[in-house]
Amino acid sequence: MVTPELPVVERKIFSVSELNREIKQILEKKYAFVWISGEISNMSKAASGHVYLTLKDRKSQILSVIFRTQTRLLSKNLENGMQVTGFGRVSVYEPRGTYQIILEYLEKSGIGELIVELEALKAKLRTEGLFEDKYKKELPFLPAKIAVITSPTGAVIEDILNISQRRFENIPIQIVPVSVQGKDAIHDIVNAFNLLNDRMEADVIILARGGGSVEDLQPFNSERVARAIFTSTIPVVSAVGHETDYTISDLVADLRAPTPSAAVELILPIKTDLTFGIEAARQRVANRMQILLDSTHSRLTELSKRIVHPHKKLDDLRLRIDELHERLVRTTTSKLQHNETQLNWWYDRIMAWQPDQQLKELDEKIKHYMDQLTKFGYDIILHHRHRLQSTITALTALNPKAVLQRGFSITQTLPAKEIVRNANQVAENDELEIILAKGMLRVKNLD
Repeated sequence: MVTPELPVVERKIFSVSELNREIKQILEKKYAFVWISGEISNMSKAASGHVYLTLKDRKSQILSVIFRTQTRLLSKNLENGMQVTGFGRVSVYEPRGTYQIILEYLEKSGIGELIVELEALKAKLRTEGLFEDKYKKELPFLPAKIAVITSPTGAVIEDILNISQRRFENIPIQIVPVSVQGKDAIHDIVNAFNLLNDRMEADVIILARGGGSVEDLQPFNSERVARAIFTSTIPVVSAVGHETDYTISDLVADLRAPTPSAAVELILPIKTDLTFGIEAARQRVANRMQILLDSTHSRLTELSKRIVHPHKKLDDLRLRIDELHERLVRTTTSKLQHNETQLNWWYDRIMAWQPDQQLKELDEKIKHYMDQLTKFGYDIILHHRHRLQSTITALTALNPKAVLQRGFSITQTLPAKEIVRNANQVAENDELEIILAKGMLRVKNLD
């Protein structure tokens, strides 16, 4: 019997590890991300924090694992026998050669529909502009009253009250009790917003509740609550769930706080910090005012030394007038004496001729000249007297104290100390200093 020869074929021989590795790569590439639905069985939590379970239906099952870092995304109260929907990736555990699905998220069946509806609502509201920053209202620096829409029981309200009193004691807190889950929650929350906006007693509203599942947070993902927040005249801070929870109310609100406690911290400053800040600011203002006063006093002292006192100026003018008067008298007397000498000379010549008629004419001329000369001298004296009086009157009018005594004032800008002669020199809120006959005033231009 002849044995047939087998064809020579190059064989690829895998080690177990290599085969498992290639299978792993193929599966993870083809099924990188999948949604899967099934029933939970054999669920257990390891000491490491990982959750192991089996997903099955009537014909098959698959091993599943949720790593510790992802367990926070699990729906609450999962248990064996429950129908669930999960999202994850297929992988192979090489040491045992078993494949499994690594779940990133797991929820009760039916929640996926809620998420789809939620995303559709988000898209609708985003298109309408309810999430845009331009509509966000600014929160007051220090609200006079805070309204809180939340459940009247539980740790949320206690945390808010404790933190508010610790940060700013005696701040008024108005509690508007509502249902935060269940069929009546949406109606209660919308009515609470209407009530607060009708009364307009609060400066800011906190919408708060603790964490919960997607179903628990459903009222805060509703369109009616979103529109109530958006139309609120009073600024709204949304503090719903834990730090990782995001709801539509967070997106519509004027400010999102990761927790109810954080909402109070975002709204209220620390009273002692404000007190210290005010005192520090007051001290800075006092120091600057003292420096300004000292500088102004030094400047005034320097100017007072340079300004000639009106009395001294008047004394100098009086001396000048006396000097001019003496010169006028001397000039007039000399002129009169000269004229008298000439008249006597002419008189002697006339008398020597003994012309009666010429004597009479000359006598009349002499009288005429004497009258003119006397009038000329009197006019000169009267003219200088009037000039003297006008000078004295002008100097008296220029005396700043005399002007101030008549009810006038001097206005100057601060800190430049410029005399205000035109209203255009002063802008709104500029500080001015008004000097009166007695004392001075500091005012602020409100025009």
